[in-house]
Amino acid sequence: MPRTPTGSGVDSFRVHPGAAESPVILHVPHSSRVVPESARAGIVLDDAALERELDHLTDAHTARIAALAADSAAVTPWRFVNGLSRLVVDPERFPDEREEMAAVGMGAVYTRTTHREPLRADGFDPRPLVERYFLPYARAVQEAVADRLAATGRAVVIDVHSYPTAPLPYELHGGGERPPICLGTDPFHTPERLTSLAREAFGGFGGTGLDSPFAGTYVPLAFYGRDPRVSALMVEIRRDQYMAEPGGAPGPGLDALAGALAALVDGAGAG
Repeated sequence: MPRTPTGSGVDSFRVHPGAAESPVILHVPHSSRVVPESARAGIVLDDAALERELDHLTDAHTARIAALAADSAAVTPWRFVNGLSRLVVDPERFPDEREEMAAVGMGAVYTRTTHREPLRADGFDPRPLVERYFLPYARAVQEAVADRLAATGRAVVIDVHSYPTAPLPYELHGGGERPPICLGTDPFHTPERLTSLAREAFGGFGGTGLDSPFAGTYVPLAFYGRDPRVSALMVEIRRDQYMAEPGGAPGPGLDALAGALAALVDGAGAG
C-alpha cells in the first residue's frame, strides 16, 4: 500500500514501495493539479486563469506513465509522487539564492506565472509554505534515497517530467533544441551507462537530446556532489508525444512511453 507522510506535510506526497532489491526510485514531482485552499488564498489569479496556468505548468499524466512503467518492470521500482501542484511549492528548486529560476519569480515558491505575470502579491512571505510542504518533502526524499542505499548499496533516481512543444516565456533556456525526449544530466551523478540506457530505451520516439531545453537532475542535498553511489537522470518528455496540449487528455503514445521507461528502469536496476 502507498505510504503517506505524517505531520505538517500530510497528504502532500506518497511513497509507493517497490521491490526490496530495487535501487530505483521513480520521482514524479510535477504531475498534480491539487492546490489546497490554504495555498490558493495567496494566489491572485481568478479560477479560470489558475486553470490555464495549471494547464501550462503541470506535467500531466506523468504519474500514470510512472505507475504503468513500475507495473511492467521486471523488478518493481519505488515511486515518490508529489500529490500537490508545483504552484504550492516546487520541490525541485533550491529554497535560497542558488536557484536561478528565482530571477523570473519561480524559486521554491512561485510569485510569477509562466507568462511572467503576477501569481502572488508583492511581499508575499514564502516561509510558511516552505516549512509546511517543501522541507518535509525534501526530508522524505532524502530518507527514501538513504533507504535504497542501505538496502542495495546504491540508489538510482529517475526524475519523470514533461515539457511543452513550444517554449513558454518563463523558460531561461528556451531557445535551444526541443527533442522528443530530453535527458537531464549531472556531471557527478549521471554515469555514461545510465545515459546510454536511456538513449536506447527511448530511441523509438524520434530522437533524444541532452540538457536542452532543461538540464540537470534531482538529488537530495545530503548526497549531492558527495555520494557517487547515488545516480540520477531526468527524463523530460515533450508533450506532443503523448497528450493534447496544453493540459489535455493522454493519447496513444502514453503506453509506449511507459514501456520505454520500464526498460530504462530494468537496465538501471540491473547495475
